[in-house]
Amino acid sequence: MNFPAELKYTEDHEWIRIEGDQAFIGITEHAQKELGDIVYVDINTVGDQLEQGEIFGSVEAVKTVSDLFIPVKGKVLEVNEALDAAPELVNSDPYGEGWMIKISIDAADAATGLLSADEYKHFVGA
Repeated sequence: MNFPAELKYTEDHEWIRIEGDQAFIGITEHAQKELGDIVYVDINTVGDQLEQGEIFGSVEAVKTVSDLFIPVKGKVLEVNEALDAAPELVNSDPYGEGWMIKISIDAADAATGLLSADEYKHFVGA
C-alpha cells in the first residue's frame, strides 16, 4: 500500500497536500480499498468556509456511502470536476487524479493534529 511521505493524513482516512496557502484533499488508498469501486462523488460545498472535521461531501461505492471530513479549517475553492465523469479515478489514482477538493487555508496551523505517513501507516496496521 502507498503512503506518500509528502502528505498528511487523518484518522478518518483523508489525505491533504499543503501547497502554501492552499491544499488538495482526497481519500487514502486504504480508504478506497475498504470502500470498493467508487461510483459517485457528491461534493457541493464550493465557496463554503468549513471547520476542521466538518463534512465536505460524500463518496458512494457499490455497497455503501461514506461522508468526507475536511482535515483542516478552510474555504472550499474547487471540486475535481473530472470525478463527475470518472469517479473511479479515486480508486485508480487516489493521491493524484483522484483528488477531491482544493481549499484555501491558514498555512501556519494547517498541519495541527494530522498524522505523518508513518503514523498513518501504523494507524491502519500496514
